[in-house]
Amino acid sequence: MRKKLFEALLSGWVIVFGVIILSSIVLAFLLKFTSLPPSIIPWVTLCIGVIALFSGGIVAGMKGKTKGWAIGGLIGVGFTLFTFTVQFLGYNEWFTLSQLLHHLGYIFVACLGGMIGVNIAPVQAETE
Repeated sequence: MRKKLFEALLSGWVIVFGVIILSSIVLAFLLKFTSLPPSIIPWVTLCIGVIALFSGGIVAGMKGKTKGWAIGGLIGVGFTLFTFTVQFLGYNEWFTLSQLLHHLGYIFVACLGGMIGVNIAPVQAETE
């Protein structure tokens, strides 16, 4: 059970960070080579974060096959802790109220993704 949970969490985090990194590269190219106004960046990054955490929650829920809300929650909490650690150690700043609310939303979306992932995972007979 522990191994399955760890594999599910690792898969979810890989999806989250992969989507975020790829989206960041695409966004950087769009900003550099088009007339995309920089004022839309906060909304685009919010949407990217929601999509990434929802996708990571779904993948983790599908791999974990049980307790999707908990697995998704751990995906969201792990992302929030990573973000907070980078921000605190790199910029010596705490979360603002706005960031805290965004991250609570991210955790909720990851939980929702985990619940959906558990329910769309193919049902197989346990051989363990």
